[in-house]
Amino acid sequence: MTASDVRSLPGRGIRHATKVLPEHARAHNRSLVLQTLFHQGAMSRADLSRETGLTRVTISDLISELIADGYVIERGLREVSGPGKPAILVDLDREGHRIVGLDLSGTDRFLGAVLTLDGEIVARHDVPVPADPAEILSVVTSLARDLVADAHAPVLGIGVGTPGIVDDSGVVLTAPNFAWTEVDVEGALSGELDLPVLVANDANAAVLAEYTFGGAPDDVLLVRVGRGVGSGLLAGGVPMRGSRFAAGEIGHVTVGTDGGPRCVCGKVGCLEAWLSVPALETRLAEDDADADGILRDAGERLGIALAPIVGALDLSEIVLSGPLELLDGALAQATVETLRARTLAQFHDGVRVRMTAQGEDIVLRGAAVMVLSGRLGVS
Repeated sequence: MTASDVRSLPGRGIRHATKVLPEHARAHNRSLVLQTLFHQGAMSRADLSRETGLTRVTISDLISELIADGYVIERGLREVSGPGKPAILVDLDREGHRIVGLDLSGTDRFLGAVLTLDGEIVARHDVPVPADPAEILSVVTSLARDLVADAHAPVLGIGVGTPGIVDDSGVVLTAPNFAWTEVDVEGALSGELDLPVLVANDANAAVLAEYTFGGAPDDVLLVRVGRGVGSGLLAGGVPMRGSRFAAGEIGHVTVGTDGGPRCVCGKVGCLEAWLSVPALETRLAEDDADADGILRDAGERLGIALAPIVGALDLSEIVLSGPLELLDGALAQATVETLRARTLAQFHDGVRVRMTAQGEDIVLRGAAVMVLSGRLGVS
């Protein structure tokens, strides 16, 4: 697998509907084996043959290759109570590699972590967000370098979740909060660190974490609220990125005809101008006595933005990711009420709106899924 393979970002299972060309068969089969081990754990070569539908000869060959590459290990003999030779169990070498994840969506700090292949965080670093946008890339590079040094194992790759619209090559086409236009984050980091780098919008990274580690359904929208507001969308377990890489960019949708605050993008009344963490904190600081009303207002604006999406795509679940003290409670309740008032009751009254259980780690863990998918074909 190459770094560019992450752009397809498969769901939990390897899909068989599309014919696999002979020249791609081996890479497909490697991914199928690794995907099976990732989700089901240690098993014998015979088990793998039954689960994947590949012949025992093919499995034996692939396992030998994956052991040589350092991605799979033998874990000893299976315990048996009856006669017969016990089988040797194989599994991903979950401790043999590390992943570096970066989350650039915070309002005051950039977060970084070293993660296992299972998405568990084993080391953390963070740095203040620089006041000068011209310094952001160098600060991020330094943070990544420190994390690689703290990995204490070969680094499979670096995943980055960033605000903004990100293209197939890891170039941030625009990120108004960073004053970025056409910034090649992937190229800059890979050039400095000599490691595979994968870059995605932070909400798109977060929805991958919720799907892989958080039990989200195949059709789900995750709304990420931080320095800005964005969303990541899965349809049938497949991420939607859009014809211009801007699927899910709900932050700059105008959510009312009553004016409102001016957004960083220059428009008036964008969802982000009502719902972003800095916007909410400013309004709450100015009128602490009406905190419930301010949060309900922001939740209603979010519901206005989400109702057409729920109606068009028949989503069953909306996941909110951001500060619990702001999003949970009055804001989330107002979002549910607005959704129900603005969609077809017979079908959409059951839409679930919930907070993620992954807290501030969700983008970091999503960055790990990006690397797993891009490097190993696993998600």
